[in-house]
Amino acid sequence: MHIATTPPQGLVVAGTHSGVGKTTLTLGLIHAFRRRGLTVQPFKVGPDFIDPGHHTRVAGRSSRNLDGWMLSREANLAIFGRRGRGADLLVVEGVMGLFDGFAGDTEDGSTAQMAKWVGLPVLLVVDARSMARSVAALVQGFTGFDPDLAFLGLILNRVGGPRHRQYLEAALGQAPGVRSFGALPREADLAIPERHLGLATTEDHPLTDAYLDRLADLLEAHLDLDGLLAAAPAVRLPAVEPLSPASPAVRLGVARDRAFCFYYWENLEYLAYYGAELVFFSPLQDRELPADLHGLYLGGGYPELSAPALADNDSLRRAIREAAAAGLPIYAECGGLMYLSDEIRTTEGRAFPMTGVLPLQVRMLPRLQALGYREVTLAASCLLGPAGARGRGHEFHYSEIVSGADGLARLYRLTPRTGKEETREGFAVHNVLASYVHLHFAGNPDLARHLVAACREYKRKATGTF
Repeated sequence: MHIATTPPQGLVVAGTHSGVGKTTLTLGLIHAFRRRGLTVQPFKVGPDFIDPGHHTRVAGRSSRNLDGWMLSREANLAIFGRRGRGADLLVVEGVMGLFDGFAGDTEDGSTAQMAKWVGLPVLLVVDARSMARSVAALVQGFTGFDPDLAFLGLILNRVGGPRHRQYLEAALGQAPGVRSFGALPREADLAIPERHLGLATTEDHPLTDAYLDRLADLLEAHLDLDGLLAAAPAVRLPAVEPLSPASPAVRLGVARDRAFCFYYWENLEYLAYYGAELVFFSPLQDRELPADLHGLYLGGGYPELSAPALADNDSLRRAIREAAAAGLPIYAECGGLMYLSDEIRTTEGRAFPMTGVLPLQVRMLPRLQALGYREVTLAASCLLGPAGARGRGHEFHYSEIVSGADGLARLYRLTPRTGKEETREGFAVHNVLASYVHLHFAGNPDLARHLVAACREYKRKATGTF
């Protein structure tokens, strides 16, 4: 096993806008440098589950989210410091365009903010389609917008051919001080398939070794990877303590398969840190819940794409419904909320029964129903803490609740983006809490502590032990 003995190097892969090819380039860089024998640690800026899944597959190390709005600067640096140790190269993939974040008048949540926090320079990816001399003006605008932001250089993407590349390189001569590390041709068949929540997940579209080798070969042929590695600076990692798991006090079942795969790693680590033994199971494959559970965590994902298989698993749906009625603590986010409903109705109009823990009917729609950051304030004591406790997260879903919510307690006061009214959510019944919001526990680790404490209390009442 390779263990780095010198400080790692690092860079931030950022784009001029969404869709420029950041993820594909990031995956190619990770694989290319791994082939050279380097240990690469990836990170992803923003509230994203899919890109980190692909990073993890390629790097062989779990990719972690960094977020300037959901998490404090200190929380981000703690994640960065913990995961960066033992690596040779740190690669941070940005979100949206370089300066895009929570609002138009602040850098909060942006890639630029994160690059400054972690002290890494930006490698700017420019989509050069339908562009020639204008590339110089674009690059000058980006590199001159924030004087406190360091740039490593740029990479041109989706270049039409040798003549197009010549035009672009000539134009960049009028943008002095910005180094180009090369230009990538258009290779449409290397793009990862997309669907309604973004790229296909690594569970549904695993990246093969052959694909990754093709991608890395393309980068080796068209980019100056030697120069890029030489230019990447050494990183001074923050000194932080590891989140070592405590001695297990409770068994927490965690749904994890292709239908339920959206989890922040830190959420799981904090649960283990406070004493939860994480017991993974598949609502698609397992006919019964794991034995001796003291709680359930149902994360997000794509239950709508697996609705027939979930509906066919009658025994597990019944087991979860009975466990909820018996008071088992159950915390669910987005896809987990949908699974706890009475039914999911697809865009084709087909209805599939779910667990029936919550008397909700959910239907899929062709248009996005919610997207954005959310601050949660607990309106009453519940699994995640006392009234008044706060957490931050995000919503991103194409489904909506069409009936059944009126009779349920709502324990969340949601504060969305600036200028919009507070709403109520966080549906509760028995000892169940379900919401469309994906919370990041690193923003308030007490949320994880209280969830484990609820599992301890259930264990005490059920068995008389702690």
